[in-house]
This record gives sequence, structure tokens and C-alpha cells, in this order.
Amino acid sequence: MFEKLLIANRGEIACRVMRTAHAMGISTVAVYSEADAKALHVRMAHEAVCIGPAASAESYLRGEKIIAAAKETGAEAIHPGYGFLSENADFAQAVIDAGLIWVGPKPQSIRAMGLKDAAKKLMADAGVPVTPGYMGDDQSAERLAKEADAIGYPVLIKAVAGGGGKGMRKVEDPKHFEDALESCQREAKASFGNDVVILEKWIESPRHIEVQLFGDSHGNVVHLFERDCSLQRRHQKVIEEAPAPGMDSETREAVCMAAVRAGQAVNYEGAGTVEFIADASEGLRADRIWFMEMNTRLQVEHPVTEEITGVDLVEWQLRAAAGEKVPLAQDELSISGHAIEARLYAEDPATGFLPSTGRLEHFDLGEDGRVETGVEEGDEVSPHYDPMIAKLIYHGDTREAAIEGLAGMLANLEVWPVRTNAAFLLRAATSPDFVDARLDTSFIADHGDTLIPGEPGDEHWNTAAMIAVADPEPQPLAGFRMNSAPRTSVALTHKGESRTIDLGDVQHTLPASGLDDGERVVLFAAGETLEFALAKRGSAGAAAGDGAIIAPMPGKVTSVEVAEGDTVEKGQRLLTLEAMKMEHGLTAPFDGVVTQLSASEGQQVQVDALLAKVEKSE
Repeated sequence: MFEKLLIANRGEIACRVMRTAHAMGISTVAVYSEADAKALHVRMAHEAVCIGPAASAESYLRGEKIIAAAKETGAEAIHPGYGFLSENADFAQAVIDAGLIWVGPKPQSIRAMGLKDAAKKLMADAGVPVTPGYMGDDQSAERLAKEADAIGYPVLIKAVAGGGGKGMRKVEDPKHFEDALESCQREAKASFGNDVVILEKWIESPRHIEVQLFGDSHGNVVHLFERDCSLQRRHQKVIEEAPAPGMDSETREAVCMAAVRAGQAVNYEGAGTVEFIADASEGLRADRIWFMEMNTRLQVEHPVTEEITGVDLVEWQLRAAAGEKVPLAQDELSISGHAIEARLYAEDPATGFLPSTGRLEHFDLGEDGRVETGVEEGDEVSPHYDPMIAKLIYHGDTREAAIEGLAGMLANLEVWPVRTNAAFLLRAATSPDFVDARLDTSFIADHGDTLIPGEPGDEHWNTAAMIAVADPEPQPLAGFRMNSAPRTSVALTHKGESRTIDLGDVQHTLPASGLDDGERVVLFAAGETLEFALAKRGSAGAAAGDGAIIAPMPGKVTSVEVAEGDTVEKGQRLLTLEAMKMEHGLTAPFDGVVTQLSASEGQQVQVDALLAKVEKSE
């Protein structure tokens, strides 16, 4: 076994790899951008090397800098994590050519599975069922539109080099095909440098089923059973679980062995995941599950597999990279209980899931379950990288117990002032349809606004008032204080709405916690974070309904879809902002008229910049 490992990544996955490496007695080297100089993964490592400015293209995507850092520190091996260069065959080969150990599959395996069109052809030859679609070389809009007509709507446009939900568009109607194609290609070009796409038949009632594979250099390939990743938003996984609910032993055997054949077809080594799409209109059936793609790396959701199998996949990766055999044979692997994972993002569902950045002044994810994170209280959530700040995982004897445990983790976490999707996740995980396993990839879209927290109810106002009077003197944000003040009423403001709460009338408060600094009360309840200004200090915050369209973060305006004087409807897209490698539509807050337009296509804007203004219709 090697003695020093460089992790070519950041955030929670870098911390995750380091934890196992340290337990195995392996020294670790972190690489970091200038924006990550004080990041948790840097603090955890034995050594750290700065590899460039904040932009990924100038730091985490610069393979030559990473290899130089390994040479400089004497690291013998490089673990790529996921994302960034983890599936870059040229980088893997460069690591090997530099005399270093690559913790991952062979470059030729990465190349074989790297492009979705070539991978599907390879899988078909290996006897793995694939989804119907078009994978041709003719990429003209006319040919693609013609093929989409032949496949039949709805169709899915997918970038061949895509991943993580980027470069994917579902098209319901031919009249929207051209716009969706252009948007998909633009996003794919920006994210992957490759705008080639394939088309696939959109499967009705689709379930996203994936199988964890592991291979070694001795020709062994085993599976560690399946995961269900059907809960997705914009093709980005939100909640994952293992094993897949409703999967019988016969279907499990069929899909898992198809994944093994896929791995064997490319002489796979290390951890990998074979992703399938299932038509679940009549439940999970072996003859209605098709290959989609293979991810030649560790997956974000790998902890749920670890929880049900008792395997440390990172340890297996390191041992395989050192030339050891897979530690367990197929018949030695089994499923124990059920595990579920939720991805906690720094984003605000109330504003269309726009990313939220800034300093984590208060960050408490509790002590239950398993938490994977790359940040601590006091750290900064940067606008330069993916907004996922933690993964919450719970293992139980049954699926019901796992869901209940995850719900408790989500309900009790406290994050401020960065916004999170915790309440959204909680509502999804406790939805009757999810609990009863009535799910597919359209689950979130179908449940729509029921998953988005609304305006605070009377109980929220009452609880905030109780917290506000717990101590008459302003103090730092430090939690709920119990020494009650003699006041009988409190004036509060939330998003422009003001109320005076008579504490003598308060009969009920939420099971909640809160923070109070004398000017505001921050309430944590059921995954929600609500801010109430204390009106006595005159700090009412920004008024709701003023019609100002503000840039929620730094980014580039990629399209402007209205002009000054246009009449718009509530929810209508006004312009699109590209930030954190994703496109975010900014919409009208109500019916009205665009009275000001300060943004233009191609413009770079800073956070809080005024982009447009809408005045309410009379």
C-alpha cells in the first residue's frame, strides 16, 4: 500500500476520502484554489498545495498543476473524487505516465464509457439492453428534429459528455425542440467543451435505478446491489436510497448481472456505477429496464450502498489501486436494512432554487445519522462551485425507519444565513406518495408547489415572538434563551408583513429553535429558516412585492426575453442568468409591466445587481 495520497478535489468528497485514508494510516495532500485557502479539506490534510485562482478552469481542472503538486509533495497516488477530472481519460493517463498511481479505472475504460453514444453501442454488443434513440454523427438541427419526430415525443436531448443533470432537456412538443436543443448545446459546451448530443425516447413512469460495481486488476467484477435515484429536479438527484423499493429478487438479479456484464465488457477496475432507466408503469420488471450510461468513478450517493453492505468503498478503491483483489466475493455480499440520503444544497426553493452563498454564521446538522460535508460553521459557501454543502444519510432496519430517521435529521438542522433546501427535502421525504414508494423521476415536478414552503403561519409568528422576549438585552446569535422578559407583546416583520404579537394570546408554539441578536429573530422549524425583524429596531428588511429583479449571485446574463414596456404574467421568465455552471431563469413576481431593464445578453453581473423591475398591473 502507498504511503501518501493526493486528493484532486475539494469539498465533502475530498474530506470523505481523507477520512478513510487517515484511518488506513495514509498521509494526505490537498490541492486548493485561492478561494478555498481556508476550506475544511485543506485543514484536514497533512499537506496542501495551492493550484490557482478560484475558477475551476484555472485550478481544479488543471491536470498538470495537480500532477506537479503530487511530485512536489512526494505523493505516490492521486484520487480524483467525483466531478472535475474524475472521468477524464487523458488526465488519468497523464497521472500514470508521470509514474503515479491512478485511483480509478484504466483510461481505456473511461474512454469506452465517456461518450454516451459510443457506450450505448458497446453495451448493446455486450447484451445489455439499451433505450431506443438516435446516436448518429449528423448533428444538424434539421436531422435531430427529424429523428425526434421518428422516435416520438416526448424525447430527451442528452449531451454525450454530460453528467450531473447538465446538458439534458426533455421536450414535450416539436415546436419547443429547437429552443431546447440550443439551450442544451450551449450548456453542454460551457460545462464540458462538447456540444454533441444524442436523443432518447422519454420513458413514461421512469425510475432511475443504478448498480454499484467494483472490479480489480485480477479480472474480478462484483456488484454491490442497486440504488434508486428517482427523486430528481432538473435531472439532478435529490434523494437516493438503497435498495430500490419494490425490487424483487428476480429483477434484482437480472439488472445487477447486466451491470456486471457491462463492467466486464470494458475490463473495469475500481468503483463504478451502471445507470438504468426503468419503465415502472407496472412496477419494476426485468424486461423494462434499459442501460443509460456508466459513471466511471465514485458516485455522490455511494454512502447508501456502504450503509446496506457494510463496505467502505473508498478503502476498496485504495486497495484496488495498490493491486489488491476485491476483498469480498459476490456470494459474500448481502443487503442489510435500508439507507436513504438527501443532498443538502445552499439554495433557496422560494426563489426558484437559486444558489445561496456567503458565510455560515450558524451551521448545526445535529448528531443523528451520518453526515458528509466539506464545511463547518464559519466557512464560506463560494459562488464558484457546486452548491451542495452536505449529504445526510440514515440507515434503518426498514425503509420506513430510514425515512423517519432522515426526516428527523432534516427537521432539526440549523443553517444561517445561507439558505438551504432542507424544508423542501423534508416535505419530499415525508410525502405520502414517497413513503408508499409511488415514485418516478417526475415526482418532484408532479408535486410542485406542495414541496415548497409557503409563508409563515400564525404558529411561526408566535414562536418567533416567544424567542424575541426570552432575553431583554441584545446578544450574539447564540440560540434560544430561557430567562423570560416582562414584555407582553412583540412587533415583528417578515418580508414586508408586520404583526404585533400579544403574548397573552399565544396558546401554541412550534417545536423549534431560534437565534436572536436583538434586531432579528431567526426561527428554525421543520427544516425551514425564517427571519423576523424586530420592528422596534426599524429593521424591516426588503419589502416584498417591490418588483425588483435582483441578481442572487454573480453570473452571466445568457438571454433577455422581455423589453421595457412589455406586459408580463406572474412566473414568466424575464431573463436567464448562468451561474455555478447552471442556467437560472429569473421570473416575474406578479402580473405587471416591465418598467426598467438594466441587463443585456452577455453581461457579467454581480450579486444584488438590479437587473429589471416590474410594476404591478392596475
